[in-house]
Parts: sequence; C-alpha cells; structure tokens
Amino acid sequence: MANIKSAKKRIKVNQKKAANNKRRNTALKTAIKKANAAIENNAENKDELINDAIKKIDQAASKNLIHKNCAARKKSNLAKKANNA
Repeated sequence: MANIKSAKKRIKVNQKKAANNKRRNTALKTAIKKANAAIENNAENKDELINDAIKKIDQAASKNLIHKNCAARKKSNLAKKANNA
C-alpha cells in the first residue's frame, strides 16, 4: 500500500479510469455483437445497429481505448458483412 499522498490519489484515479475503460470496452463489444447478429438475421433495424456500432468504435478510438487501425479494421469488417448479406 502506498504511503505518499499523491501515490494514494493515483491508485484511486487509476481504479476509476480502469472502471470507465472496462465499461466502454464492454459497450463496444456488445454493440458489435448486436450489429453482427442483426446482419446475420437480416433484421429490419440492422442499419441502425451498424451505425451505433461504428459510432462506439470511433468513440473508443478517440479515447485511445483501441488503436485507430484496429477501429478501421472493425468498421471495415462490419461494412463487408453488411454488404455481402
């Protein structure tokens, strides 16, 4: 356990940031899964779910949660699946 005041604060801040990152990462994965399921089932609202997933991917890339190339790859894969379905 840290003894210095600033080190104690860093522990708290890091825990908060880790929780936020986990929440955002979970939301991102869920949005991608929903979009993929909608594409496979040819759901009526698949365009809306795809746009939501792309929005979440862009937000994750802007917050440095995922790398920008990873975001581009995920968006590209979603678009390919949507166009081939």
